[in-house]
Amino acid sequence: MPEREETVDVVLVGGGIMSATLAALITTLEPTWSVEIHERRAELAQESSNAWNNAGTGHAALCELNYTPERADGSIDIAKAVTINEQFELSRELWHHLATHDRLPGGDGFLSTTPHMTFVRGADNADYLRRRYETLRKHPLFSDLEFSTDPARIAQWAPLLVDDRDPDEVVAATRAAAGTDVDFGRLTRAMIGDAVDRGARLHLESEITRLRQKKDGTWTLRVADRRWNGHLRSRKVRAKFVFVGAGGGALPLLQSSGIPEAKGFGGFPISGQFLKTTNPQIVAQHQAKVYGKADIGAPPMSVPHLDTRVVDGGTALLFGPYAGWSMKFLKHGSWTDLIRSIRPGNLIPMLAVGVRNLDLVKYLVGEVTATDTDRLRTLRAFMPTAHPRDWELVTAGQRVQVIKKDRAQGGVLEFGTELVTAADGTIAGLLGASPGASTAVATMLDLLERCFPDRIDGWQPQLRTMMPSLGGAEWDESFELEQLVDDEQVGSER
Repeated sequence: MPEREETVDVVLVGGGIMSATLAALITTLEPTWSVEIHERRAELAQESSNAWNNAGTGHAALCELNYTPERADGSIDIAKAVTINEQFELSRELWHHLATHDRLPGGDGFLSTTPHMTFVRGADNADYLRRRYETLRKHPLFSDLEFSTDPARIAQWAPLLVDDRDPDEVVAATRAAAGTDVDFGRLTRAMIGDAVDRGARLHLESEITRLRQKKDGTWTLRVADRRWNGHLRSRKVRAKFVFVGAGGGALPLLQSSGIPEAKGFGGFPISGQFLKTTNPQIVAQHQAKVYGKADIGAPPMSVPHLDTRVVDGGTALLFGPYAGWSMKFLKHGSWTDLIRSIRPGNLIPMLAVGVRNLDLVKYLVGEVTATDTDRLRTLRAFMPTAHPRDWELVTAGQRVQVIKKDRAQGGVLEFGTELVTAADGTIAGLLGASPGASTAVATMLDLLERCFPDRIDGWQPQLRTMMPSLGGAEWDESFELEQLVDDEQVGSER
């Protein structure tokens, strides 16, 4: 029986927040285009976009120290913090537009008001945090940031941080009351639900196993139906444009595409675990996302944090992450993922990164071999009263850090995200991790500009209607929160 093949305008690979965001934009800008979304799992948002596989932090650089590095002269560089904050605002503007136009079916309560805090110990760290605060608060985006070294004041913000702590220990904290917690899983399902309502076709348990470009620039994708005994049943789809937003599965697909822009990229997988409690007495005492300072040699994604999480109407606290290592590129991936990703073009960059990042290797070995006692000791540095009976260890998502070619060093390890686009604009893919989901809108806008240069100018008026700040306009953020936040889930009203 011959394979069926049909032509569509856009194929989105992966059922996470990136594909959901691009689907929302494309079905708005070009409602007549045919769009297909393919997700290899039986449900949407089961990998990095799943609420329990990420921290849910609306990353706005309010509490993350890795976005505000210290310069050699002791001054604080806030350029990246400003950029991240502006990108998150774009996300909130798009979400606001969709919500107020009844385009988020079942998405109520995906955004919760949760203050963002930074907490450090020791005189040197406290001094750094003070200088960071004094620099940030001069910028309008961070003018509401608060700072204190007074344990009594910090106790008002987050009592678990100082209860039973040595009174002679030097501590400092900042607080941004307008921070958020985001259930990206619920948001993803709502956005894709809207895209389907607008004509997109969703295929679950549908895996893209191969893609090849034809002479006319279109792409032929082989699609395996995982519902039929693995890959025994398949079909072909021809697409004018392909976006590979498959998380850890993006690298092998981009490699198989043969585009020169994907050559030289490698991936370094890092898994994570969290301690979780749903004890209502403990949960009621902590309403914040509190980020600390990473250990020497630790990757930025391993910055310890004690977080309020609001998922599907329930509230819990998570502490972590405790880094681990696995050769899988996806939580539900294969143990051969890393080996199969090695190519002649990325072998040297990967080896160079391994040689130059011995601190990271040492850190990961220490994390993998950590005992329950070790993990509890780390938690008690944040929460001195923590008791093991209240906490359980849960496995979070898998992240694949980007390894890139570098002429000077052979290869570099990147901890951000990398948008890879073909020169002809017919295919694009996203590699990397943080800040990821929070800046999905900015990333997808970048994709539209790079892949559709002949259309982007015509799209601008509609994009500015959806996201006013693109045109330099201001918007009412308080109104946005009223529209997006489920009142029953606002921390101050719990």
